[in-house]
Amino acid sequence: MGTIIPRWEWRTFGESFGEAEEKIRSYPQGNFKKSTEKYILSSKSNENTKIRDDLMDIKSLKQVNEDKLEQWYPVMKATFPLSAAQVEELCKDYFNIPVPELAKAEYTYEEYLALMEKQPDLCVVDVCKERYIYTINTAIVEIADTTFNGKPSRTVCVEHADPALVMKTVNELGLSGLENINYLKAMKQSVGML
Repeated sequence: MGTIIPRWEWRTFGESFGEAEEKIRSYPQGNFKKSTEKYILSSKSNENTKIRDDLMDIKSLKQVNEDKLEQWYPVMKATFPLSAAQVEELCKDYFNIPVPELAKAEYTYEEYLALMEKQPDLCVVDVCKERYIYTINTAIVEIADTTFNGKPSRTVCVEHADPALVMKTVNELGLSGLENINYLKAMKQSVGML
């Protein structure tokens, strides 16, 4: 994955963000990304586990600072098919659930999803994202329209390697009174896991 510089993240969810959103959109839009992903939520774990672009992609929460900013770190990017050993590792180390009986040496995307959907402590969530990406104070600022199993929401995010710069940008945009809510928490609330 090359050299990884973990970023600090501030994110919140809601229906709209009024003046803050207007301020963000007053900057030139740098990028637009549309994606469909599957998140695998575990009631026993808070690892960020998703399938995007045919990759099992996992990020772990490395630390939370005094401003409640979160620093997530990539720990796995695995292609399909997954070996039985990889499925076992996912269950034990990331989902924190008992390893199901693994009758195959490897699992295709469809086989893996079918196996995960049978586990009582897991929930597979279909996620669609339309992300509008800006650069403000050298921080990445994103407004995204999302759906979790078809239920719509909107999120605003500010990310940078320097946490002080993240908070400066959050404050300047008038977002500081809102709760910092990551994707996992928002999804777990949406599907009734919290």
